Amino acid sequence: MGASLSLVPLIDYFARREFLAAGLRPHAVTLPYPDGGGGESTCTVQYWATPGEPQLPPLLLVHGFGPRATWQWRCQVGPLSRHFHLVVPDLIGFGGSSCDSASLPSEATQAAALAALLDELPGLKGRRVAVAGTSYGGFVSYWLARTAGPARVGPVVIASSDLLKTAADDRGFLKRAGEGWSAVEEVLLPAEPAAMRKLMELASYRPPPAVLMPDFLLRDFIQKLFTENREHLIQLFKGITVGTDKFPVTPIPQEVLIIWGEQDQLFPVEKAFAVQRSLDGKPRVEVISKTGHAPQLEDPTRFNEILLDFLLVTHKQC
Repeated sequence: MGASLSLVPLIDYFARREFLAAGLRPHAVTLPYPDGGGGESTCTVQYWATPGEPQLPPLLLVHGFGPRATWQWRCQVGPLSRHFHLVVPDLIGFGGSSCDSASLPSEATQAAALAALLDELPGLKGRRVAVAGTSYGGFVSYWLARTAGPARVGPVVIASSDLLKTAADDRGFLKRAGEGWSAVEEVLLPAEPAAMRKLMELASYRPPPAVLMPDFLLRDFIQKLFTENREHLIQLFKGITVGTDKFPVTPIPQEVLIIWGEQDQLFPVEKAFAVQRSLDGKPRVEVISKTGHAPQLEDPTRFNEILLDFLLVTHKQC
């Protein structure tokens, strides 16, 4: 009977409850595929949002690789909803968002889909919106901010997102992971319990003890979170263009905040300052001690304080 236990529905239930308690409601919208889909291709974007037209400054939260947006932002929506009109989508290929195009969504595609989503929502067409992205969501947020410009995208928060990731960084990651791994995606997109356990070890400052994470539970997480779209996500990961010759990181006019976990072993903390330098050294960098790759979950109180301190000053427009 133990082998049939699944924590995924339970975590999903509590994450959704946090969103509902914050006043957000789930929706889905079908949009034309924005980048190279051709023909009649469309994408369906699942998102949560504060109902109605914005009475508060709008804020877009963009998740990273892994589970759906509700899991990654569940500790933020309550405090943030008291000050901002929230929009929290699942990116294409994650959670409830999908497309019927054979083209893989690049960061450009994801950013264009988010811009189209915002234009579909009541009172947000052409409205200036702040954006916060974590991990892969930081790549998408940077692309959106740079291409849409400061009239459309206001303050930008880049959390745990190495916009300058190189092949050397991948080699460093594999060295930290230890022997037995031949590619970064083997760990970041696990297909077996050992890889899932290694990912949790590298991503967290205090990973759960192995005794609490038996193989059957890890297999269940893998099956429900990674298996269906794993090959798609691998190609998505390999196709990242931000920080490459195709889309080098250059300064943007918006005010930028960079947040990082001090013990992040996926993207080491020194990369926060490299990203800062690539943006002309102007962004403020906040490092949260005793956290790993997801400081918004490991120390949500401090993360939320930093986020609110920045946004309440820089994003006052209603």
